[in-house]
Amino acid sequence: MHSDGTISIIVNGEHRRVNGGMTIAGLAGELGLEPAKVAVERNLEIVPRSTLGDVTLEDGDELEIVHFVGGGDHAVAGGGGDHVPAPVDDDSWTVAGKTFRSRLIVGTGKYKDFAQNAAAVAASGAEIVTVAVRRVNIADRNQPMLTDFIDPKTITYLPNTAGCFDAESAIRTLRLAREAGGWDLVKLEVLGEARTLYPDMIETLRATEILAKEGFLPMVYCADDPIAAKRLEDAGAVAIMPLGSLIGSGLGIQNPVTIRLIVEGAKVPVLVDAGVGTASEAAAAMELGCDGVLMNTAIAEAKDPILMAAAMKAATEAGRLAYRAGRMGRRRYADPSSPLAGLI
Repeated sequence: MHSDGTISIIVNGEHRRVNGGMTIAGLAGELGLEPAKVAVERNLEIVPRSTLGDVTLEDGDELEIVHFVGGGDHAVAGGGGDHVPAPVDDDSWTVAGKTFRSRLIVGTGKYKDFAQNAAAVAASGAEIVTVAVRRVNIADRNQPMLTDFIDPKTITYLPNTAGCFDAESAIRTLRLAREAGGWDLVKLEVLGEARTLYPDMIETLRATEILAKEGFLPMVYCADDPIAAKRLEDAGAVAIMPLGSLIGSGLGIQNPVTIRLIVEGAKVPVLVDAGVGTASEAAAAMELGCDGVLMNTAIAEAKDPILMAAAMKAATEAGRLAYRAGRMGRRRYADPSSPLAGLI
């Protein structure tokens, strides 16, 4: 403690001096933050929100204070292989015991502002949005928050680990996310390197095993590899999310055969994650039998994001209907639609 009764701490990488005896809740109040909307890590240990008013800061403490921000690019259980007819207006899907009607999940990054983001979510009909976990901006307490525009009480937040390149950082991020929002359903992605943002499957599998043991329900971004997908499912993944192509590339589905094999072999929902660039590609994902499709850049970087969101909604629904209807068989030669008998 300094001679003036203050102590030195580090908050989100910045050195600060605060009064000795101050609690974490007191610090949050001094910073203009609502404890109910943040999660706090003290010296690499998560501090339960219920105890923020009881934990006294000590000289040399290092704090990370996070909340949800827009970000992240990146069914009926059974992998979408059920051909039993169902009414058109009754086609919900379930993941980890939670049921949804929309099969389109959208990200919350790259929009010009939160208002546009919220309008795109509304146009898409999505019931789930992916959110990144980032440090609270303590330098600008008036900065808007995603929760002010997209209500987590009506839209399910799916915290993700965008930007994590090893299992440890991904696990740490999701522990903080659970403290901040209370959700166990999360999206796990562990990247191999920055140029391609391709998943590191060894680290992804390791993180999946640890998170599942801690009670998380991880929906896992992965390579379009049927063997890796099965191992993730065995490790505790509640949904398999193979990439269609590289995150943010807009290249569409590059390997439909392997994604179809993943769908056929999975006992949990399968959703194409990453690479979709336009509506026809969303429909193609659903026609493969996927339970859903996740996208961010395709909507956010469109010339008219709101209109594209509506297009993606329609495409996802159309692709699902086409899959349920059952595609006609492919033939080598023509087969006339009109009968040839009785020609004039």
